[in-house]
Amino acid sequence: MRKVVFTDLDGTLLDRLSYSYDQTLEAISLLHNKRIPIVFCSAKTRAEQEAYRQELSIKDPFIVENGGAIFVPRDYFPFRFNHHKTANDYLVIELGISHQRVREVLKRIQAEVGCHIKCFEDMSAEEIAKDTGLNLRFAALAKQREYDETFKIEDTQEKIKAVLDKIEEAGLTYSHGGRYYSAMAGNDKGKAARILIELFGRKLTKIETIGIGDSQNDISMLKAVDMPVLVQKAESLWEEVNLASIYKVEGVGPQGWSRAIHELIGG
Repeated sequence: MRKVVFTDLDGTLLDRLSYSYDQTLEAISLLHNKRIPIVFCSAKTRAEQEAYRQELSIKDPFIVENGGAIFVPRDYFPFRFNHHKTANDYLVIELGISHQRVREVLKRIQAEVGCHIKCFEDMSAEEIAKDTGLNLRFAALAKQREYDETFKIEDTQEKIKAVLDKIEEAGLTYSHGGRYYSAMAGNDKGKAARILIELFGRKLTKIETIGIGDSQNDISMLKAVDMPVLVQKAESLWEEVNLASIYKVEGVGPQGWSRAIHELIGG
């Protein structure tokens, strides 16, 4: 039985405040030694995930922008499969609509509601870094969105509600991560994970999938895997999730991630 690990990044493999993965390095080395794939499944962009993949020597497929698309390194799977386009050395399976189409909808809604929607594309890397705690390099990478748009609404609660209602009326969905919203259409972490699970099953025959997350945004991915794992958030609390089979591991973010790998993989 071959294992495959699907993982969220922010607040899971990465510390939510410092974005450090130092506490996971030993566990990642264990997965590399056992030749267990590590599949990022995150809200982060392709550019951001590529940077972490390079730093951590991960060469497996990855899921970007909350399931907006799956990027599969060329020749990773020894068979043909349906995909929508090629990009550099990737075969790309697209689930979400383009960033540009999302942005057009937001601009239209801004004019209709008469409010100020400030998108990542409208902000400098310096502004994003100041707001998020990202360094300038990763703030610039976070701007390179392809399948959603991250934004904040600088207005009254009434107008914020009007914007969110109109986003849904336009056929888009949105998520809220504290200060920022993300708007998208078609993005689905769970669907993306299931597509990759089917491809891994064809390649490895018998597999057991592990999914690690920390928040409601990860639920669809966790439902798709054999062993869903929840690490602790700040204050050492777990997110309230309605998933009977969930394995709650002690440890906030990357500390919990590392513990989960050692407990479930061994070594």
